[in-house]
Formats: sequence, C-alpha cells, structure tokens
Amino acid sequence: MTDSSSAPQQSVPSSTPEWYSIPDLVEVLGISHSRVRQLIEDKHLLAIRRDGKVSVPASFIREGAPVGELRGTLIVLSDDGFTDEQAMEWLLEVDDSLGVPPIDALLAGRKAEVRRVAQALA
Repeated sequence: MTDSSSAPQQSVPSSTPEWYSIPDLVEVLGISHSRVRQLIEDKHLLAIRRDGKVSVPASFIREGAPVGELRGTLIVLSDDGFTDEQAMEWLLEVDDSLGVPPIDALLAGRKAEVRRVAQALA
C-alpha cells in the first residue's frame, strides 16, 4: 500500500533534495524554456550542472513559482564572490548560525536573518 499522496509535505529535507531539469521547470512553472533560462540568468533561480543536466532544487519552487526571497539572497552571495556551486552548497547544507539549511530558513520566513548570515560570509 503506497501512502505518498495522503499527507502533504510542507518541507522536504534539503540534504537530499529533489531536482528539476529545465524541461521539468517548463512543466512545473508553466512557462517557456527561454523564460526558465531568463529566471536563472536574472537570479530568480539558481541552477547547477548535475549529471550533465542543468538542474534546480525543487525546494527553490513554491506554489508554482520561484521562492521570492531567493533572489536577494543569491545577489548577496554573488556580491560576496560565491560561485553558483558554492552558493548552492551553502543554501542546501545546514548553516551553524541558522541551525537549518538557509533555503529552509528562507521558506520559514527568516529572510533578513539568512541575508545577514550571507553578508557576514564575505
């Protein structure tokens, strides 16, 4: 008996995230391939190459759209000199100052705290 759809999951642990490819994002977001690429270029989403495919963690999408609080945090990390790979690692791994992965803190409404920690990394 499978029970996968009986209880909605509010937060998937970021340590083992589900990843979306560009075609997955086209479907999930309901937008064109070029629009998905533009969201990545404009730092509304962060993507890295995994297994030869450009991929975005599913935790970066909420209610059919990129997590709004993500963009400012990505800009702070970029300004701090983080590569996309370093930023991805920081967002998905537990941060000692936050006690959770930064993406989880963003999803919990702790945007200011996340950005303060990100700025201190410079």
